Amino acid sequence: MTGYRTTLSAIVLASTLAVLGPAAAQSHSGVPSGPSDAPPSAAPAAPPPAQTGCRDCGVVQSVRYVEDKGQASGLGAVAGGVIGGVLGHQIGSGRGNTVATIAGAGAGAYAGHQIEKNRNKKSYWTVALRMDDGHTRTFTYSQQPTVRQGDRVKLVDGGKRLALLAN
Repeated sequence: MTGYRTTLSAIVLASTLAVLGPAAAQSHSGVPSGPSDAPPSAAPAAPPPAQTGCRDCGVVQSVRYVEDKGQASGLGAVAGGVIGGVLGHQIGSGRGNTVATIAGAGAGAYAGHQIEKNRNKKSYWTVALRMDDGHTRTFTYSQQPTVRQGDRVKLVDGGKRLALLAN
């Protein structure tokens, strides 16, 4: 009968814990606890970032110049190959003419491909900000920004411009 009561007590305890959750398992020391009390095994939560009342303010984390290589569609290679082949065909006669045409087409295709890639390249500036609320935001600008890493700034026009604030 003792084994039956022990098993029954364990089942009741397990059911109570399952229904009430971990709050029922905590021992109470006479100090009232609220719903925000963390279980004793949890580490204390980190304090939230300081609120300065400015939703659009932050600190510049990085300012980078980015240059994306252009994509080539193949049109430059084809056009360069045709022009190079025509120019190569103007040189020599017989077998020398054939070799010059093939070499001109190859060199023209390579040159046309590189010219097209250089024409399509994009360069811009990125500025990463650590906002006061703890989030990181990145903005892209076509001109070099006037801010530097560590500067405190405020977003103007939704980030189209950055206003330098006094530290």
